[in-house]
Amino acid sequence: MLKVAKFGGSSMADAAHYLQVRDIVLSDPARTIIVVSAAGKRNSSDYKITDLLYLCHAHLKYGVPCDSIYDTIRERYLGIRDELGIDLPLEDDLDALFAEMKAGISEDKLVSRGEYFSAKLLAAFLGFDFIDSELWVRFRFDGSIDQEATYEALSHAAAGRKAVIPGFYGVMPDGHIKLMDRGGSDITGALAAAALDADVYENWTDVSGILMADPRIVKNAKTISRITYSELRELSYIGAQVLHEATIFPVREKNIPLNIRNTNEPENPGTLIRDSFEDDVPTEGSLITGIAGRKGFTIITITRNGMSSEVGVIRKILGIFENFSISIHYAPSGVDCYSVVVENKQFEPCRYSCLAELQKEIKPDHIHVSENIAIVAVVGRKMVFRTGSSGRIFVALGESGVNIRMISQGPEELNIIIGMKERDYETAVRTLYERFIH
Repeated sequence: MLKVAKFGGSSMADAAHYLQVRDIVLSDPARTIIVVSAAGKRNSSDYKITDLLYLCHAHLKYGVPCDSIYDTIRERYLGIRDELGIDLPLEDDLDALFAEMKAGISEDKLVSRGEYFSAKLLAAFLGFDFIDSELWVRFRFDGSIDQEATYEALSHAAAGRKAVIPGFYGVMPDGHIKLMDRGGSDITGALAAAALDADVYENWTDVSGILMADPRIVKNAKTISRITYSELRELSYIGAQVLHEATIFPVREKNIPLNIRNTNEPENPGTLIRDSFEDDVPTEGSLITGIAGRKGFTIITITRNGMSSEVGVIRKILGIFENFSISIHYAPSGVDCYSVVVENKQFEPCRYSCLAELQKEIKPDHIHVSENIAIVAVVGRKMVFRTGSSGRIFVALGESGVNIRMISQGPEELNIIIGMKERDYETAVRTLYERFIH
């Protein structure tokens, strides 16, 4: 068995966390490939190393000295090394980086050193090899990742080795370092797992998996123990704070299970994500896997007599929103009406121009705009097997005084999307959780 384990910034924040990471890694001989982030915050008033490196580059760009900021970064890593008694002459790398900063350094190269130093330290602490990500994560000139070249390079570099790899960066075809988006260490971990055909990709962070509802609304929300990639996609799309889509794609493509774990509670099994769970019993357990949602939507409803019989009218409506660069999230319809659900922040800047264009091109009998709309997604792979699932959900919301303004359900019956006024949002989430999960 092979496990790729990724540890986030909170897991690399200080010497105490390095000790936790060491114990976790060495407790399972299958954990042979480790991916790490730069050191994160030690407390609420602390700074992430990545943020300090970005700040250094901003100072350099405008000719402002950044010696004191760099000294903070230097002392942080040397402090971890000395406290743990790691035999690693890190001063040479730190001095070389500072000299490069004075001579001129790209932002991507400078910021990538946070992960670089974390990986160097942990490799020495574990007695593992260090494999630099610039040796295997390959970008194309357009900034996309060349998966085929990346997978081939790591499969050769890591074959039969126990290694620590820095996340968040790779190399362009011309040899320059390039950063991934924020959260890039998660992507690096997923790429490593896919490249090596790992049996499991473990993502270690400071939470014990994915919660069934927003903890700011539902106190002591339960953890989702098992969820499919499709369900996760539905929850993340509507606003659940879960892993980035780019993190999921490489392991989902190869059907590798993803396990989200908590470094501070290593005994907690966390959340397991995979394509399907064959041993699920459709008629048992919770009806709902998770609830997610967010505010800030507008519903535009276009009504015209005979609309349903006119060829191409929906295409015209969608084309108008496309011309204004407005993404359509949902599109419920009736016989002679068609609604689109869009984000306020995209619609408001061009509101009147967009409505004027709809009036001109579609010539509707009426256009109605409903503002301050919140969307809640009720997600669950078992709902399709439960007769009357939708009815039970709508009854529960009605009894709580929530006025439903929009309903949409995908053909897979994996989710039920409900629109309501923003004032009813928290009530809706709490009602659904307490009625179907608690």
